[in-house]
Amino acid sequence: MTAYKPISIGVENYKRIIDESYYYVDKTLLIKEIRDKGGTVNLFTRPRRFGKTLALSMLKTFFEADMDEEGNQTDNSHYFEGMKIMEAGEKYTGQMGKYPVISLSLKSAKQPTYEMAYRMLLDQITFEFARHRYILGKDVLLPYEQKRYQALMLGEADAAEYATALWFLSYCLKKYHNKNAIILIDEYDVPLENAYFEGFYEQMIQFIRSLFESALKTNDNLEFAVITGCLRISKESIFTGLNNLKVISVLNNDYAEYFGFVESEVHKMLKDYELEAKMDEAREWYDGYLFGNTEVYNPWSIINYVDTARSNRNAFPKPYWSNTSSNSIVRELVENANAEVKKELEELIAGGTIEKPVHEEITYGDIHSSQDNLWNFLFFTGYLKAEKQRLEQEMIYLTMRIPNAEVLYIYRHTIREWFNQRVKTADFRPFYEAVLTGKSEQIADFISHQLMGSISYYDNAESFYHGYLVGTFSGLEGYELTSNREVGDGRPDIVLSPFTPKQPAVIIEIKVAKKFPQMEVMCDEALAQIEEKNYAAELVEEGYQKIIKYGICFCRKTCMVKGGKSETQ
Repeated sequence: MTAYKPISIGVENYKRIIDESYYYVDKTLLIKEIRDKGGTVNLFTRPRRFGKTLALSMLKTFFEADMDEEGNQTDNSHYFEGMKIMEAGEKYTGQMGKYPVISLSLKSAKQPTYEMAYRMLLDQITFEFARHRYILGKDVLLPYEQKRYQALMLGEADAAEYATALWFLSYCLKKYHNKNAIILIDEYDVPLENAYFEGFYEQMIQFIRSLFESALKTNDNLEFAVITGCLRISKESIFTGLNNLKVISVLNNDYAEYFGFVESEVHKMLKDYELEAKMDEAREWYDGYLFGNTEVYNPWSIINYVDTARSNRNAFPKPYWSNTSSNSIVRELVENANAEVKKELEELIAGGTIEKPVHEEITYGDIHSSQDNLWNFLFFTGYLKAEKQRLEQEMIYLTMRIPNAEVLYIYRHTIREWFNQRVKTADFRPFYEAVLTGKSEQIADFISHQLMGSISYYDNAESFYHGYLVGTFSGLEGYELTSNREVGDGRPDIVLSPFTPKQPAVIIEIKVAKKFPQMEVMCDEALAQIEEKNYAAELVEEGYQKIIKYGICFCRKTCMVKGGKSETQ
Protein backbone atom coordinates (compact mmCIF):
# COMPACT_ATOMS: atom_id res chain seq x y z
CA MET A 1 0.00 0.00 0.00
CA THR A 2 1.33 3.43 -0.97
CA ALA A 3 2.40 5.60 1.97
CA TYR A 4 1.13 9.12 1.46
CA LYS A 5 2.25 12.20 3.31
CA PRO A 6 -0.32 13.45 5.83
CA ILE A 7 -2.28 16.56 4.86
CA SER A 8 -2.10 19.58 7.13
CA ILE A 9 -5.74 20.50 7.72
CA GLY A 10 -5.65 23.73 9.71
CA VAL A 11 -1.88 23.64 10.38
CA GLU A 12 -0.54 27.12 9.65
CA ASN A 13 2.89 26.85 11.26
CA TYR A 14 5.59 26.29 8.64
CA LYS A 15 8.05 24.60 11.02
CA ARG A 16 5.42 22.12 12.17
CA ILE A 17 4.51 21.25 8.59
CA ILE A 18 8.14 20.42 7.82
CA ASP A 19 8.90 18.77 11.19
CA GLU A 20 5.89 16.46 10.92
CA SER A 21 6.39 15.77 7.18
CA TYR A 22 3.05 17.19 6.08
CA TYR A 23 2.42 17.70 2.40
CA TYR A 24 3.58 21.20 1.47
CA VAL A 25 2.96 23.07 -1.77
CA ASP A 26 6.22 24.95 -2.19
CA LYS A 27 5.64 28.71 -2.04
CA THR A 28 9.16 29.65 -0.94
CA LEU A 29 9.89 31.75 -4.03
CA LEU A 30 7.68 34.36 -2.37
CA ILE A 31 10.90 35.18 -0.47
CA LYS A 32 12.73 36.00 -3.71
CA GLU A 33 9.89 38.05 -5.13
CA ILE A 34 9.49 40.15 -1.99
CA ARG A 35 13.21 40.97 -2.01
CA ASP A 36 13.29 41.59 -5.76
CA LYS A 37 10.32 43.97 -5.74
CA GLY A 38 11.74 45.82 -2.76
CA GLY A 39 8.58 47.24 -1.19
CA THR A 40 9.04 48.60 2.34
CA VAL A 41 5.48 47.90 3.52
CA ASN A 42 3.51 45.29 1.55
CA LEU A 43 -0.19 44.75 2.25
CA PHE A 44 -1.55 41.51 0.78
CA THR A 45 -5.34 41.28 0.65
CA ARG A 46 -6.76 37.85 -0.10
CA PRO A 47 -9.89 35.91 0.92
CA ARG A 48 -9.84 33.98 4.18
CA ARG A 49 -8.14 30.56 4.13
CA PHE A 50 -5.96 31.33 1.10
CA GLY A 51 -2.63 30.63 2.81
CA LYS A 52 -1.76 34.07 4.21
CA THR A 53 -0.89 32.88 7.72
CA LEU A 54 1.25 30.00 6.46
CA ALA A 55 3.06 32.36 4.09
CA LEU A 56 4.00 34.68 6.96
CA SER A 57 5.13 31.72 9.06
CA MET A 58 7.37 30.61 6.19
CA LEU A 59 8.85 34.11 5.82
CA LYS A 60 9.51 34.26 9.56
CA THR A 61 11.26 30.87 9.53
CA PHE A 62 13.49 31.91 6.63
CA PHE A 63 14.57 35.40 7.62
CA GLU A 64 14.61 35.23 11.41
CA ALA A 65 17.76 35.11 13.47
CA ASP A 66 16.07 32.61 15.77
CA MET A 67 17.56 32.91 19.26
CA ASP A 68 17.31 30.68 22.33
CA GLU A 69 17.14 31.83 25.97
CA GLU A 70 20.92 32.29 26.17
CA GLY A 71 21.05 34.34 22.99
CA ASN A 72 22.44 31.55 20.80
CA GLN A 73 21.07 31.42 17.27
CA THR A 74 19.20 28.34 16.04
CA ASP A 75 19.97 27.07 12.54
CA ASN A 76 16.73 26.89 10.53
CA SER A 77 18.32 26.00 7.18
CA HIS A 78 17.04 22.41 7.28
CA TYR A 79 13.48 23.74 6.97
CA PHE A 80 14.26 24.75 3.41
CA GLU A 81 16.16 21.72 2.16
CA GLY A 82 14.83 20.80 -1.28
CA MET A 83 12.71 23.95 -1.53
CA LYS A 84 12.73 26.19 -4.59
CA ILE A 85 14.30 29.14 -2.77
CA MET A 86 17.50 27.13 -2.26
CA GLU A 87 18.03 27.16 -6.04
CA ALA A 88 17.58 30.93 -6.31
CA GLY A 89 21.19 31.76 -5.51
CA GLU A 90 23.37 33.16 -2.73
CA LYS A 91 21.78 36.59 -3.09
CA TYR A 92 18.69 35.12 -1.39
CA THR A 93 19.94 32.14 0.61
CA GLY A 94 22.55 34.42 2.14
CA GLN A 95 19.74 36.31 3.88
CA MET A 96 18.53 33.24 5.72
CA GLY A 97 18.58 33.76 9.49
CA LYS A 98 20.02 37.26 9.21
CA TYR A 99 17.21 39.48 10.52
CA PRO A 100 15.26 39.95 13.72
CA VAL A 101 11.57 39.36 13.03
CA ILE A 102 8.53 40.77 14.81
CA SER A 103 5.52 38.55 14.14
CA LEU A 104 2.05 39.56 15.25
CA SER A 105 -1.34 37.97 14.57
CA LEU A 106 -4.46 40.04 15.16
CA LYS A 107 -6.95 37.30 14.31
CA SER A 108 -7.82 36.54 17.95
CA ALA A 109 -9.10 40.08 18.72
CA LYS A 110 -12.78 39.21 18.27
CA GLN A 111 -14.32 40.08 21.63
CA PRO A 112 -17.62 41.79 22.52
CA THR A 113 -16.06 44.84 24.22
CA TYR A 114 -13.17 47.15 23.42
CA GLU A 115 -11.52 46.35 26.73
CA MET A 116 -11.48 42.62 25.97
CA ALA A 117 -10.34 43.05 22.36
CA TYR A 118 -7.64 45.51 23.43
CA ARG A 119 -6.48 43.04 26.08
CA MET A 120 -6.15 40.31 23.44
CA LEU A 121 -4.01 42.60 21.30
CA LEU A 122 -1.82 43.45 24.29
CA ASP A 123 -1.41 39.74 24.97
CA GLN A 124 -0.04 39.30 21.45
CA ILE A 125 2.32 42.24 21.90
CA THR A 126 3.57 41.12 25.33
CA PHE A 127 4.12 37.60 23.99
CA GLU A 128 6.30 38.99 21.20
CA PHE A 129 8.36 40.99 23.71
CA ALA A 130 8.73 37.83 25.82
CA ARG A 131 9.81 35.84 22.75
CA HIS A 132 12.72 38.25 22.27
CA ARG A 133 13.62 38.53 25.95
CA TYR A 134 17.13 37.27 25.19
CA ILE A 135 17.81 40.97 24.52
CA LEU A 136 17.74 41.58 28.26
CA GLY A 137 20.60 39.13 28.82
CA LYS A 138 23.19 41.43 27.28
CA ASP A 139 24.14 45.00 28.15
CA VAL A 140 22.67 46.32 24.92
CA LEU A 141 19.78 48.37 26.24
CA LEU A 142 20.20 51.34 28.50
CA PRO A 143 18.71 51.03 32.00
CA TYR A 144 15.60 53.08 31.17
CA GLU A 145 15.15 51.06 27.93
CA GLN A 146 15.38 47.80 29.88
CA LYS A 147 12.79 49.11 32.31
CA ARG A 148 10.43 50.05 29.47
CA TYR A 149 11.01 46.69 27.76
CA GLN A 150 10.19 44.75 30.93
CA ALA A 151 7.04 46.80 31.53
CA LEU A 152 5.83 46.09 27.98
CA MET A 153 6.69 42.41 28.31
CA LEU A 154 4.83 42.07 31.62
CA GLY A 155 1.73 43.99 30.53
CA GLU A 156 2.50 46.84 32.94
CA ALA A 157 3.16 49.68 30.49
CA ASP A 158 0.72 52.50 29.86
CA ALA A 159 -1.53 52.85 26.79
CA ALA A 160 0.78 55.31 25.01
CA GLU A 161 3.72 52.91 25.31
CA TYR A 162 1.67 50.05 23.85
CA ALA A 163 0.58 52.28 20.95
CA THR A 164 4.27 52.57 19.98
CA ALA A 165 5.29 49.08 21.14
CA LEU A 166 6.19 47.68 17.72
CA TRP A 167 8.44 50.62 16.95
CA PHE A 168 10.19 50.24 20.31
CA LEU A 169 10.67 46.51 19.83
CA SER A 170 12.16 47.07 16.37
CA TYR A 171 14.49 49.69 17.90
CA CYS A 172 15.64 47.27 20.61
CA LEU A 173 16.12 44.42 18.14
CA LYS A 174 18.23 46.59 15.86
CA LYS A 175 20.45 47.59 18.79
CA TYR A 176 20.99 43.92 19.64
CA HIS A 177 21.40 42.44 16.13
CA ASN A 178 22.75 45.51 14.35
CA LYS A 179 20.21 44.70 11.65
CA ASN A 180 16.89 46.27 10.77
CA ALA A 181 13.83 44.30 11.84
CA ILE A 182 11.26 42.62 9.61
CA ILE A 183 7.66 43.11 10.77
CA LEU A 184 4.96 40.57 9.88
CA ILE A 185 1.33 41.34 10.80
CA ASP A 186 -1.38 38.77 10.05
CA GLU A 187 -5.13 39.42 9.64
CA TYR A 188 -4.85 43.10 10.50
CA ASP A 189 -8.51 43.77 9.61
CA VAL A 190 -10.07 41.17 11.94
CA PRO A 191 -10.18 43.44 15.03
CA LEU A 192 -11.57 46.27 12.89
CA GLU A 193 -14.40 44.17 11.48
CA ASN A 194 -15.22 42.85 14.94
CA ALA A 195 -15.14 46.38 16.40
CA TYR A 196 -17.51 47.62 13.70
CA PHE A 197 -20.13 45.03 14.61
CA GLU A 198 -19.64 45.33 18.36
CA GLY A 199 -19.87 49.12 18.37
CA PHE A 200 -16.36 50.32 19.26
CA TYR A 201 -14.90 50.86 15.80
CA GLU A 202 -13.50 54.35 16.44
CA GLN A 203 -11.66 53.26 19.59
CA MET A 204 -10.11 50.27 17.87
CA ILE A 205 -9.11 52.14 14.74
CA GLN A 206 -7.32 54.79 16.80
CA PHE A 207 -5.22 52.14 18.56
CA ILE A 208 -4.42 50.20 15.36
CA ARG A 209 -3.54 53.43 13.55
CA SER A 210 -1.11 54.45 16.31
CA LEU A 211 0.41 50.97 16.42
CA PHE A 212 0.95 50.91 12.66
CA GLU A 213 2.09 54.51 12.21
CA SER A 214 4.90 54.27 14.72
CA ALA A 215 6.12 50.93 13.37
CA LEU A 216 5.66 51.38 9.63
CA LYS A 217 5.98 55.11 8.93
CA THR A 218 9.53 56.52 8.76
CA ASN A 219 10.85 53.78 11.05
CA ASP A 220 14.63 53.72 10.61
CA ASN A 221 14.71 50.30 12.26
CA LEU A 222 12.50 48.64 9.64
CA GLU A 223 13.89 46.39 6.88
CA PHE A 224 10.49 45.63 5.38
CA ALA A 225 6.99 44.69 6.54
CA VAL A 226 4.37 42.29 5.26
CA ILE A 227 0.76 42.76 6.34
CA THR A 228 -2.10 40.45 5.41
CA GLY A 229 -5.85 40.84 5.55
CA CYS A 230 -9.05 40.13 3.71
CA LEU A 231 -9.91 43.73 2.85
CA ARG A 232 -8.05 46.97 2.37
CA ILE A 233 -9.32 49.42 4.94
CA SER A 234 -9.16 52.93 3.51
CA LYS A 235 -5.89 54.76 3.71
CA GLU A 236 -7.53 57.73 5.41
CA SER A 237 -8.79 55.65 8.32
CA ILE A 238 -5.82 53.48 9.25
CA PHE A 239 -2.83 53.99 6.94
CA THR A 240 -2.77 57.77 7.30
CA GLY A 241 0.35 59.23 5.75
CA LEU A 242 1.89 55.85 5.04
CA ASN A 243 3.45 56.74 1.69
CA ASN A 244 5.62 53.60 1.58
CA LEU A 245 2.59 51.26 1.51
CA LYS A 246 2.23 48.93 -1.46
CA VAL A 247 -1.15 47.20 -1.71
CA ILE A 248 -1.29 43.85 -3.52
CA SER A 249 -4.95 42.93 -3.94
CA VAL A 250 -6.60 40.26 -6.08
CA LEU A 251 -6.57 42.80 -8.93
CA ASN A 252 -2.75 42.87 -9.06
CA ASN A 253 -0.60 40.61 -11.20
CA ASP A 254 2.25 40.65 -8.67
CA TYR A 255 2.57 37.69 -6.27
CA ALA A 256 -0.58 36.11 -7.74
CA GLU A 257 0.63 32.49 -7.50
CA TYR A 258 1.70 32.64 -3.84
CA PHE A 259 -1.74 32.69 -2.21
CA GLY A 260 -3.87 29.80 -3.41
CA PHE A 261 -2.88 26.91 -5.69
CA VAL A 262 -2.30 27.23 -9.43
CA GLU A 263 -3.37 24.52 -11.85
CA SER A 264 -0.01 22.76 -12.02
CA GLU A 265 0.18 22.55 -8.20
CA VAL A 266 -3.29 21.02 -7.96
CA HIS A 267 -2.49 18.54 -10.72
CA LYS A 268 0.73 17.50 -8.95
CA MET A 269 -1.04 17.10 -5.62
CA LEU A 270 -3.75 14.91 -7.13
CA LYS A 271 -1.08 12.87 -8.91
CA ASP A 272 0.91 12.45 -5.68
CA TYR A 273 -2.18 10.91 -4.07
CA GLU A 274 -3.12 8.93 -7.20
CA LEU A 275 -6.24 11.01 -7.75
CA GLU A 276 -5.55 12.34 -11.25
CA ALA A 277 -9.00 11.19 -12.41
CA LYS A 278 -10.56 13.79 -10.11
CA MET A 279 -8.91 16.77 -11.80
CA ASP A 280 -12.04 17.84 -13.70
CA GLU A 281 -14.16 17.61 -10.57
CA ALA A 282 -11.63 19.62 -8.55
CA ARG A 283 -11.55 22.25 -11.29
CA GLU A 284 -15.35 22.56 -11.40
CA TRP A 285 -15.69 22.90 -7.64
CA TYR A 286 -12.62 24.80 -6.43
CA ASP A 287 -11.03 26.63 -9.38
CA GLY A 288 -12.13 29.87 -10.97
CA TYR A 289 -10.52 32.59 -8.88
CA LEU A 290 -8.54 35.15 -10.83
CA PHE A 291 -5.73 36.98 -9.06
CA GLY A 292 -4.44 39.47 -11.57
CA ASN A 293 -4.19 37.31 -14.69
CA THR A 294 -3.46 34.10 -12.77
CA GLU A 295 -6.12 31.43 -12.32
CA VAL A 296 -6.14 30.15 -8.75
CA TYR A 297 -7.77 27.29 -6.82
CA ASN A 298 -9.03 27.64 -3.26
CA PRO A 299 -6.21 25.97 -1.26
CA TRP A 300 -8.29 25.23 1.85
CA SER A 301 -10.89 23.40 -0.20
CA ILE A 302 -8.33 21.50 -2.26
CA ILE A 303 -6.44 20.11 0.74
CA ASN A 304 -9.72 19.07 2.38
CA TYR A 305 -10.95 17.55 -0.89
CA VAL A 306 -7.75 15.54 -1.35
CA ASP A 307 -7.73 14.47 2.30
CA THR A 308 -11.28 13.15 1.96
CA ALA A 309 -10.75 11.53 -1.44
CA ARG A 310 -7.57 9.66 -0.49
CA SER A 311 -9.53 7.64 2.10
CA ASN A 312 -12.77 7.44 0.12
CA ARG A 313 -12.24 7.78 -3.61
CA ASN A 314 -15.99 7.80 -4.24
CA ALA A 315 -16.65 10.71 -1.89
CA PHE A 316 -18.55 13.62 -3.37
CA PRO A 317 -17.05 17.13 -3.35
CA LYS A 318 -18.22 19.39 -0.54
CA PRO A 319 -18.29 23.15 0.13
CA TYR A 320 -15.40 23.05 2.61
CA TRP A 321 -14.89 26.83 2.51
CA SER A 322 -18.48 27.77 3.35
CA ASN A 323 -18.10 27.70 7.14
CA THR A 324 -14.62 29.22 7.34
CA SER A 325 -14.93 32.55 5.57
CA SER A 326 -15.72 35.67 7.54
CA ASN A 327 -19.13 36.72 6.30
CA SER A 328 -20.67 39.05 8.89
CA ILE A 329 -20.51 42.12 6.67
CA VAL A 330 -21.63 40.22 3.59
CA ARG A 331 -24.63 38.95 5.54
CA GLU A 332 -25.56 42.42 6.79
CA LEU A 333 -25.36 43.89 3.30
CA VAL A 334 -27.30 41.03 1.72
CA GLU A 335 -30.09 41.22 4.28
CA ASN A 336 -30.51 44.95 3.64
CA ALA A 337 -30.27 44.78 -0.14
CA ASN A 338 -32.86 46.46 -2.35
CA ALA A 339 -34.90 44.89 -5.15
CA GLU A 340 -32.26 45.62 -7.79
CA VAL A 341 -29.55 43.85 -5.79
CA LYS A 342 -31.82 40.84 -5.26
CA LYS A 343 -32.37 40.62 -9.02
CA GLU A 344 -28.63 40.82 -9.66
CA LEU A 345 -27.93 38.09 -7.09
CA GLU A 346 -30.47 35.91 -8.86
CA GLU A 347 -28.71 36.60 -12.16
CA LEU A 348 -25.42 35.45 -10.64
CA ILE A 349 -26.99 32.31 -9.19
CA ALA A 350 -28.43 31.51 -12.62
CA GLY A 351 -24.88 31.56 -14.06
CA GLY A 352 -24.87 35.10 -15.41
CA THR A 353 -22.56 38.06 -14.87
CA ILE A 354 -22.91 41.56 -13.48
CA GLU A 355 -20.78 44.65 -14.09
CA LYS A 356 -20.10 46.92 -11.14
CA PRO A 357 -17.68 49.68 -10.11
CA VAL A 358 -15.18 48.28 -7.63
CA HIS A 359 -12.69 50.20 -5.55
CA GLU A 360 -10.05 48.71 -3.29
CA GLU A 361 -10.33 51.11 -0.37
CA ILE A 362 -13.16 50.36 2.03
CA THR A 363 -14.29 52.14 5.17
CA TYR A 364 -16.48 50.10 7.50
CA GLY A 365 -18.35 53.20 8.60
CA ASP A 366 -19.47 53.83 5.01
CA ILE A 367 -20.56 50.34 4.03
CA HIS A 368 -24.24 51.33 3.89
CA SER A 369 -23.63 54.50 1.88
CA SER A 370 -24.13 52.62 -1.40
CA GLN A 371 -25.53 49.28 -2.52
CA ASP A 372 -22.39 48.94 -4.63
CA ASN A 373 -20.41 48.29 -1.45
CA LEU A 374 -21.96 44.82 -1.35
CA TRP A 375 -20.18 43.95 -4.58
CA ASN A 376 -16.88 45.25 -3.17
CA PHE A 377 -17.16 42.95 -0.19
CA LEU A 378 -18.34 39.96 -2.24
CA PHE A 379 -15.47 40.40 -4.67
CA PHE A 380 -12.62 40.97 -2.24
CA THR A 381 -13.79 38.24 0.15
CA GLY A 382 -13.86 35.59 -2.59
CA TYR A 383 -17.58 35.28 -3.34
CA LEU A 384 -17.12 36.66 -6.86
CA LYS A 385 -14.42 36.51 -9.53
CA ALA A 386 -13.48 39.14 -12.10
CA GLU A 387 -13.75 38.11 -15.73
CA LYS A 388 -12.73 41.42 -17.26
CA GLN A 389 -12.31 45.05 -16.27
CA ARG A 390 -12.54 48.42 -17.92
CA LEU A 391 -11.74 51.99 -16.90
CA GLU A 392 -14.36 54.71 -17.13
CA GLN A 393 -13.68 58.19 -15.74
CA GLU A 394 -11.03 56.91 -13.33
CA MET A 395 -13.37 54.22 -11.97
CA ILE A 396 -12.66 50.51 -12.50
CA TYR A 397 -15.67 48.47 -13.63
CA LEU A 398 -15.49 44.70 -13.22
CA THR A 399 -17.55 42.06 -14.96
CA MET A 400 -18.03 39.43 -12.27
CA ARG A 401 -19.51 35.99 -11.84
CA ILE A 402 -19.61 33.24 -9.22
CA PRO A 403 -16.22 31.46 -9.46
CA ASN A 404 -17.10 27.77 -9.03
CA ALA A 405 -19.56 25.12 -7.83
CA GLU A 406 -18.47 25.46 -4.21
CA VAL A 407 -19.28 29.16 -4.03
CA LEU A 408 -22.48 28.62 -6.02
CA TYR A 409 -23.53 26.22 -3.26
CA ILE A 410 -22.93 29.01 -0.72
CA TYR A 411 -25.14 31.37 -2.73
CA ARG A 412 -27.90 28.82 -3.18
CA HIS A 413 -27.96 27.77 0.43
CA THR A 414 -26.22 30.14 2.84
CA ILE A 415 -26.71 33.57 1.20
CA ARG A 416 -30.20 32.75 -0.05
CA GLU A 417 -31.17 31.54 3.40
CA TRP A 418 -29.97 34.81 4.98
CA PHE A 419 -32.28 36.66 2.65
CA ASN A 420 -35.20 34.34 3.16
CA GLN A 421 -34.94 34.45 6.95
CA ARG A 422 -36.22 38.02 6.78
CA VAL A 423 -39.20 36.79 4.80
CA LYS A 424 -39.93 34.15 7.43
CA THR A 425 -40.36 36.80 10.09
CA ALA A 426 -43.62 37.91 8.42
CA ASP A 427 -46.97 37.33 10.12
CA PHE A 428 -48.34 34.21 8.43
CA ARG A 429 -51.69 34.21 10.23
CA PRO A 430 -53.59 36.10 7.47
CA PHE A 431 -52.12 33.68 4.93
CA TYR A 432 -53.21 30.60 6.87
CA GLU A 433 -56.67 32.07 7.37
CA ALA A 434 -56.97 32.73 3.64
CA VAL A 435 -55.93 29.15 2.83
CA LEU A 436 -58.46 27.66 5.26
CA THR A 437 -61.31 29.89 4.09
CA GLY A 438 -60.86 29.62 0.32
CA LYS A 439 -59.64 33.18 -0.40
CA SER A 440 -57.58 32.51 -3.50
CA GLU A 441 -56.71 36.10 -4.35
CA GLN A 442 -55.37 36.83 -0.87
CA ILE A 443 -53.28 33.65 -1.00
CA ALA A 444 -51.76 34.68 -4.34
CA ASP A 445 -51.01 38.21 -3.14
CA PHE A 446 -49.28 36.97 0.01
CA ILE A 447 -47.12 34.42 -1.82
CA SER A 448 -46.15 36.89 -4.57
CA HIS A 449 -45.13 39.46 -1.96
CA GLN A 450 -43.02 36.85 -0.18
CA LEU A 451 -41.28 35.83 -3.40
CA MET A 452 -40.50 39.47 -4.23
CA GLY A 453 -38.66 39.78 -0.92
CA SER A 454 -36.57 36.62 -1.34
CA ILE A 455 -33.66 35.48 -3.45
CA SER A 456 -34.65 32.68 -5.78
CA TYR A 457 -33.07 30.76 -8.62
CA TYR A 458 -35.06 29.34 -11.43
CA ASP A 459 -34.81 26.25 -13.56
CA ASN A 460 -38.54 25.98 -14.24
CA ALA A 461 -38.63 23.04 -11.85
CA GLU A 462 -41.62 22.49 -9.61
CA SER A 463 -39.27 21.30 -6.87
CA PHE A 464 -38.18 24.85 -6.04
CA TYR A 465 -41.71 26.19 -5.61
CA HIS A 466 -42.84 22.99 -3.96
CA GLY A 467 -40.11 23.35 -1.36
CA TYR A 468 -41.00 27.00 -0.87
CA LEU A 469 -44.68 26.22 -0.18
CA VAL A 470 -43.80 23.38 2.18
CA GLY A 471 -41.73 25.89 4.13
CA THR A 472 -44.55 28.43 4.31
CA PHE A 473 -46.85 25.86 5.88
CA SER A 474 -44.33 24.76 8.50
CA GLY A 475 -45.85 27.11 11.08
CA LEU A 476 -49.47 26.05 10.58
CA GLU A 477 -50.52 24.58 13.90
CA GLY A 478 -53.06 21.77 14.22
CA TYR A 479 -52.25 20.30 10.81
CA GLU A 480 -50.15 17.47 9.42
CA LEU A 481 -48.44 18.21 6.12
CA THR A 482 -47.79 15.39 3.66
CA SER A 483 -45.88 15.94 0.45
CA ASN A 484 -45.91 13.81 -2.72
CA ARG A 485 -47.44 10.87 -0.87
CA GLU A 486 -49.38 8.43 -3.02
CA VAL A 487 -53.13 9.14 -2.74
CA GLY A 488 -55.92 7.97 -5.02
CA ASP A 489 -54.43 7.47 -8.48
CA GLY A 490 -51.38 9.67 -7.99
CA ARG A 491 -49.33 11.89 -5.71
CA PRO A 492 -50.70 15.34 -4.80
CA ASP A 493 -48.04 17.96 -4.21
CA ILE A 494 -49.24 19.03 -0.76
CA VAL A 495 -52.00 17.78 1.55
CA LEU A 496 -52.86 19.55 4.83
CA SER A 497 -54.74 17.24 7.17
CA PRO A 498 -56.22 18.76 10.35
CA PHE A 499 -55.98 16.93 13.64
CA THR A 500 -59.73 17.44 14.17
CA PRO A 501 -62.24 16.56 11.41
CA LYS A 502 -64.22 19.79 11.90
CA GLN A 503 -61.35 21.82 10.43
CA PRO A 504 -61.04 21.90 6.62
CA ALA A 505 -58.47 19.70 4.90
CA VAL A 506 -56.54 21.19 1.97
CA ILE A 507 -55.18 19.71 -1.28
CA ILE A 508 -52.70 21.74 -3.36
CA GLU A 509 -51.40 20.95 -6.83
CA ILE A 510 -48.53 23.07 -8.21
CA LYS A 511 -47.68 24.04 -11.77
CA VAL A 512 -44.92 26.24 -13.22
CA ALA A 513 -45.44 28.40 -16.31
CA LYS A 514 -42.74 29.84 -18.54
CA LYS A 515 -44.91 32.78 -19.56
CA PHE A 516 -47.51 34.80 -17.65
CA PRO A 517 -50.44 34.21 -20.07
CA GLN A 518 -50.16 30.45 -19.42
CA MET A 519 -50.81 30.74 -15.70
CA GLU A 520 -54.60 30.62 -15.60
CA VAL A 521 -54.78 27.63 -17.93
CA MET A 522 -52.23 25.77 -15.83
CA CYS A 523 -54.16 26.53 -12.63
CA ASP A 524 -57.16 24.89 -14.31
CA GLU A 525 -54.98 21.92 -15.29
CA ALA A 526 -53.86 21.54 -11.68
CA LEU A 527 -57.46 21.51 -10.44
CA ALA A 528 -58.44 19.01 -13.15
CA GLN A 529 -55.58 16.76 -12.05
CA ILE A 530 -56.87 16.78 -8.46
CA GLU A 531 -60.27 15.58 -9.70
CA GLU A 532 -59.08 13.12 -12.34
CA LYS A 533 -56.66 11.38 -9.98
CA ASN A 534 -59.14 11.40 -7.12
CA TYR A 535 -56.75 12.98 -4.61
CA ALA A 536 -59.60 13.68 -2.18
CA ALA A 537 -60.62 10.01 -1.82
CA GLU A 538 -58.54 9.24 1.25
CA LEU A 539 -59.56 12.42 3.05
CA VAL A 540 -63.23 11.66 2.38
CA GLU A 541 -62.78 8.14 3.68
CA GLU A 542 -61.11 9.46 6.84
CA GLY A 543 -64.21 11.56 7.53
CA TYR A 544 -63.02 15.14 7.06
CA GLN A 545 -66.08 17.36 6.83
CA LYS A 546 -64.65 19.88 4.36
CA ILE A 547 -61.96 19.55 1.72
CA ILE A 548 -60.61 22.67 -0.05
CA LYS A 549 -58.71 22.29 -3.34
CA TYR A 550 -56.25 24.72 -4.92
CA GLY A 551 -54.46 24.85 -8.25
CA ILE A 552 -51.43 27.09 -7.86
CA CYS A 553 -49.24 28.26 -10.75
CA PHE A 554 -45.92 30.09 -10.50
CA CYS A 555 -44.17 32.16 -13.13
CA ARG A 556 -40.92 33.55 -11.76
CA LYS A 557 -41.97 35.72 -8.77
CA THR A 558 -45.67 35.82 -9.59
CA CYS A 559 -48.23 33.42 -8.19
CA MET A 560 -51.79 32.69 -9.32
CA VAL A 561 -54.20 30.66 -7.20
CA LYS A 562 -57.54 29.18 -8.26
CA GLY A 563 -59.85 27.29 -5.94
CA GLY A 564 -61.67 24.20 -7.05
CA LYS A 565 -64.95 22.71 -5.98
CA SER A 566 -64.85 22.06 -2.26
CA GLU A 567 -66.19 18.77 -0.90
CA THR A 568 -68.44 18.96 2.14
CA GLN A 569 -69.87 16.07 4.10
